[in-house]
Amino acid sequence: MKLRPFEKISSNQLNSGLNLVIADGLSAEAMVVFTSGTFLTAMAIHMGATNLQLGILAALPTFTTMFQLLAIWLVQRFNNRKVVTTVFNFLARLPLIAIGIIPFIFTGGTTVQVLIILLFFQHIFGDIGGAAWNSWMKDLIPGERLGSFFSHRSRMAQTLNVMLSLATAIGIDYVKSHYPQNEILTYNILFMLGGILGMVSVGLLLRTPEPKAQAINDKLFTLFGKPLKNKNFRSLLIFNSFWAFALNLATPFFAVYMMKTLGLPVAYIIGLGIAGQLSSIISIKLWGRYSDKFSNKNIVSICGPLYVACIIAYAIVPANNVTTALTLLAIIHILSGIATAGINLALSNIGIKLAPNSEAIAYISTKNMLVAFTSTIAPMIGGLLADFFASHPLNWSVQWHGMHLQLLNLQGWSYFFVIGGLLALLSLRLLNKVKEQGEINQYRMVAQMRVKLRSKLRANLGRRVTDGLYYPSVVVKRNVVRVLNAERSLRRSA
Repeated sequence: MKLRPFEKISSNQLNSGLNLVIADGLSAEAMVVFTSGTFLTAMAIHMGATNLQLGILAALPTFTTMFQLLAIWLVQRFNNRKVVTTVFNFLARLPLIAIGIIPFIFTGGTTVQVLIILLFFQHIFGDIGGAAWNSWMKDLIPGERLGSFFSHRSRMAQTLNVMLSLATAIGIDYVKSHYPQNEILTYNILFMLGGILGMVSVGLLLRTPEPKAQAINDKLFTLFGKPLKNKNFRSLLIFNSFWAFALNLATPFFAVYMMKTLGLPVAYIIGLGIAGQLSSIISIKLWGRYSDKFSNKNIVSICGPLYVACIIAYAIVPANNVTTALTLLAIIHILSGIATAGINLALSNIGIKLAPNSEAIAYISTKNMLVAFTSTIAPMIGGLLADFFASHPLNWSVQWHGMHLQLLNLQGWSYFFVIGGLLALLSLRLLNKVKEQGEINQYRMVAQMRVKLRSKLRANLGRRVTDGLYYPSVVVKRNVVRVLNAERSLRRSA
């Protein structure tokens, strides 16, 4: 195990390192499953958290991103991203273990206030380590493999997420049914287990090679200002910040809405989450391939409107009909899983792609901090205004010849879903100002995707189907000619 950076990394070292990065992603994903998301929300609600406290918990992961500024100074001072990453990731796991062992030491157990304080420090240390990790990965992973590698890593991590989430949800529901007095203790044990798995992640990173980075000689605030002076990167910052604000006005409260307003049990919510994860797993390989072949910007422009539609659709989910609600939620989660797979991959990749190699940590950290600032404000505003909107419903219905048709029924969290969705839709217009190398016209990308799909269909058109029937030859010829003509047209326009 070598802690110092390598002057040159061999092909074998690179392949071994990439495998370790994937293993690190799996152990870190397991940690995230046990200590965040729906399980954290359920734990906080069971502990009696207010809407404001739920908003603070949702804002913590983004609020603490401002501490990535310290990561820039540490990397500049020591020029060793592996050490910075592993040391601060180690410190980030300690609060999780502390949350897990508190009930075994103090009879009062964990309170919401203690939970918020410990998670605050966990996110601070994690963000510092994460900023150094981003710069490290920028130099380690070849640019032409960036999209396919991270899509593969994400797909494996999401598969693990699905299995662990399902098993954990079943376990929690069993405890709630048979041993309700031990529900909070179960959540504490999950935190302890998550912290331990996080330590495994640290061990894997210690074995991963780090290529030597170019020394950063500029002053800290000079580095911080460079991304703001870069016109193209500044356009990315404006879009990403506005997009993050719009999304975080609504998305952190999906689980709260399903628990409090719709009254769904945790197992149902986890099941819906799994449906979204599965659709994400299936689609992310496609987005990774098109990210390398076309551009990340085009992927956002396609997936963004779909995700906005999913956010707004939450507002029309009925609270008085469980069957209809679950059906609509299942469709929403499946479509949003497809959309978020492309959006998350593309936004991460485009930030890495547009950042200069010598100053990647400054550019990526600046992006993360500005996005975090807007992402932090949104759920806190949501938490503060939730009670106001709950007591000010908006109903719009039409009555005609004895028929009563309800067109709109907004109350509580529904306001945020509509407002957040519309703001996100407006923010997509800002994406046009971002320029990305290798970018092609969006319609050409969609056309090529259609041609590829038709090519696959063409390969099966003349084959015998399982029941012994054949496709008519005239239909085969007509479809083959259409696909070939489309391919020739695209090649001429390229």
